[in-house]
Amino acid sequence: MSHKKGLLGLNEPQRAAAEHIYGPVLILAGAGTGKTRVVTTRIAGMIYNDIPPQQILAVTFTNKAANEMRERVGTMIPPEKVEQVTIATFHSLCVRILRTCIERLGYKKNFSIYTQSDQLGLLRRIIVRKLGKDENLDPKLANMMISTAKNTGTPVSDNEDSAISEVYRTYQKELKQLNAVDFDDLMILAVQGLAENPDIKKEWQRRFRFIMVDEFQDTNHLQMSLLRHLVGQESNVCVVGDDDQSIYGWRGADITNILEFERFFPNPKVIKLEENYRSTNTILRLANSVIRHNIDRREKTLWSSRGEGEKVRVISMPDAETEAEFVISEILERHRIDRRPYDDMAILFRMNAQSRIMEEHLRENEIPYKLIGGQSFYERREIKDILAYLSLFTNHDDDVSLLRVIATPPRGIGAGTIALATEFSIEHQMSIWDTLNDFEFLGRLTTRANRAIDAFTEFVVRYSDTAHTKSANYAKMTEGLISEIGFVEFVKKNCKTPEEVDNRRKNIGELLEGMHSHVEKSKRGLKGFLDSVALMQDKEKEDDGGQGVSLITMHAAKGLEFPVCFVVGVEEGVLPHSRSIEEGSRDEERRLLYVAITRAMEDLTISWCQSRKRYGDKMPCQPSSFFKEMSEEEIIRTDHETIEAAPVDEDFVADYLQQMKDMLSS
Repeated sequence: MSHKKGLLGLNEPQRAAAEHIYGPVLILAGAGTGKTRVVTTRIAGMIYNDIPPQQILAVTFTNKAANEMRERVGTMIPPEKVEQVTIATFHSLCVRILRTCIERLGYKKNFSIYTQSDQLGLLRRIIVRKLGKDENLDPKLANMMISTAKNTGTPVSDNEDSAISEVYRTYQKELKQLNAVDFDDLMILAVQGLAENPDIKKEWQRRFRFIMVDEFQDTNHLQMSLLRHLVGQESNVCVVGDDDQSIYGWRGADITNILEFERFFPNPKVIKLEENYRSTNTILRLANSVIRHNIDRREKTLWSSRGEGEKVRVISMPDAETEAEFVISEILERHRIDRRPYDDMAILFRMNAQSRIMEEHLRENEIPYKLIGGQSFYERREIKDILAYLSLFTNHDDDVSLLRVIATPPRGIGAGTIALATEFSIEHQMSIWDTLNDFEFLGRLTTRANRAIDAFTEFVVRYSDTAHTKSANYAKMTEGLISEIGFVEFVKKNCKTPEEVDNRRKNIGELLEGMHSHVEKSKRGLKGFLDSVALMQDKEKEDDGGQGVSLITMHAAKGLEFPVCFVVGVEEGVLPHSRSIEEGSRDEERRLLYVAITRAMEDLTISWCQSRKRYGDKMPCQPSSFFKEMSEEEIIRTDHETIEAAPVDEDFVADYLQQMKDMLSS
């Protein structure tokens, strides 16, 4: 496809965005408005109009986006010219800049870039050296706190003498001694290098006369600083983004970059892309009605030439179990009756924990599914930790579980003792549990180590007695266990953000809920529960991951689209999240709902539950306050009872019977 043909397929605002080359340009690209096409046609157009390709820089957030952009531009202009355009992520661009100026910042030119595993290795060594072997500061947590501090420019802790501050200072000093930088340093040092060296800054500004930034609503203050240093006097800078889809504030994204673009680059040409090529007008009007309640936003109204479409159902469900049964029965119906491929359908939720019950129902009905942007429920760290305890209680010879349990939370049995026990168990061909109860082995240890092992084995035996009792309520037992070992506190200490604390706590609650429900349904005891979990995980390994219904968090759904969407669990405290009120981030929660609604192309159902079980007890829930903001013309409000009581459509029955006949005859 030539560049001219590319222009022919564009609507008027898209064409204006592609053709406006000089001066600052802000392209406000609403959901599904063909943003990628505009960006690639714009790059091709510049080259077509004799702008030297080596003067063009396009910055993206991921390598995948950069590769996709390069491929698309390559369909419009000769490959040798595409090669000369710099299409890079922020980090790879910073590496190029630093190769020209890092010596002026006290590093050698041949600096190394530390990956996450390099960083963790260095932090582990520093933590042991500075804080001692028994210090349980998690290197991953330390790494995250350091990264946040670097990105936001805030101190790593309130107390500058704290352990983490000491680790941070040592980490930074040793990185420099090793002539190494981490990913956050790339950005910080590139900005510093340009700010402190006007000659180098001028050189880069001369090199890149035309700059474009994609997904501009996700940029943070450091990325904005970098951009301001790179843009020369001509101000040929074009940014593309949608403030209504800015949902990463918790990760440091600064929405003011897009809302106050004029403050940084005066008198820009602002072009709005509002024609949506994805969804029906009903879905778009619903999305518009919600998002216009955000006061700080760039006014835009999505519309489509794809027709009106069906109204959106807002369904009240009695509880989460009924919600899951209903959604899965609807998916089966659309697949069997409407011949919808499973790939066309998605279930979207706000919290990771909400996936458990959906996963279980999908498996029971043998519906293939894939988890996007998340781990399968039983693969999550805190869930595997608790399951390791339960496995050990039912089978003392499970070495893998025992080693996991000893470290989560640590129980005073040091790494040296565990290494000795492992060696002894291999040498004597016995389990580690038997080793910990072996007099010969215990005789080799200190009194302190013996005391810690004694306490540990007594604890395991105490719970094992309950675990092996068929009539015991193992859900209640697990609640007691979690409380006794201070597991929630332990998890909290190893979380990187309040969002993660919340997610992991909800996951623990969700596991207990699953256990309570298993206690009610099954008489097979704890072993039966663990067997069913193991079978689910085994099924996971069989799934090819490529096909099926998409189970997806709202954050991970950005950029995706599905003909049929179910947005579940839209309750007050879930969406908007309970923390958003205290943190003043309610607007971001509204944007998250807007992103969820605009994923649907044809068919959208939104549901909420009147109650959810928490540790076996029913707790009442309220519908999300966002429902009050929805335009009544676009929705049908109903409840599960009404849907169940409705007479079955005769055409539906005839169609179903005909399909059964066709299947039997074939």
